[in-house]
Amino acid sequence: MIKKFLLFGAFVAMGVACAPKSTEENVETAEEVVVVPDNTLTEDEKSEGWFLLFDGTSMDGWRAFNGDSTPPNWIIEDGAMKGLGATGGEDFGGDIVFGPMEFEEFELEFTWKISPGGNSGVFYHVVEGPKYKAPYYTGPEYQVIDQLGFAQPLEKWQSIGADYAMYEPDYEGAVKPAGEWNTSKIVFSTKGSSYWLNGKKTVEFVPYSEDWNTRRNSGKWNDFPDYKIAKKGLIALQDHGDAVWFKNIKIKPL
Repeated sequence: MIKKFLLFGAFVAMGVACAPKSTEENVETAEEVVVVPDNTLTEDEKSEGWFLLFDGTSMDGWRAFNGDSTPPNWIIEDGAMKGLGATGGEDFGGDIVFGPMEFEEFELEFTWKISPGGNSGVFYHVVEGPKYKAPYYTGPEYQVIDQLGFAQPLEKWQSIGADYAMYEPDYEGAVKPAGEWNTSKIVFSTKGSSYWLNGKKTVEFVPYSEDWNTRRNSGKWNDFPDYKIAKKGLIALQDHGDAVWFKNIKIKPL
């Protein structure tokens, strides 16, 4: 009987061990998804030193390049700054700058979309003055463009996510059609700089290095002797004659 009892106990133990776990044990805890509203910062971002250049409701801080007020070709639409492209093209006074502050080393993030066939850009280290007709006379540019639908063939250095006419981008797999929102980032540091598009690094370079100076002193910039003369300056958005939208513009000095 002792043997039978021991054998029965073993079967009971095996049954308990093989029984399915409770429903509570089988349910995996889903990670909480935090949705950050447009044109706001998280508490972590604030503590890291980020601040907004656009609050989603006003053009406060933004004014015409070489001007003292916001030009009429920029409006607020659905929580974004929209460049109407009304003045259009090069040197026509439609570009805007964030006038209150200059930046040297920084990390800049922004969300944008472009109209079909459109062209625009984001500049930094911009210098103002009567001899400069537009931000690109002095400031490096992150190229914003409809890569898939632009009417003319693009040189690689003119392409989306390029350091315009300086460093050609690797944008494969990161391009979205016109009208869709993109997320971009510029990291500028003398230790090493980079541009990003929808999570992909498109270019990287070391400012003021031998390679950088060679590019700076050749090609397109031969005709612009004051290009990148300043190591700090203003942030600017380009009106190139096409509708463009920007939001979630935030910056962290390094």
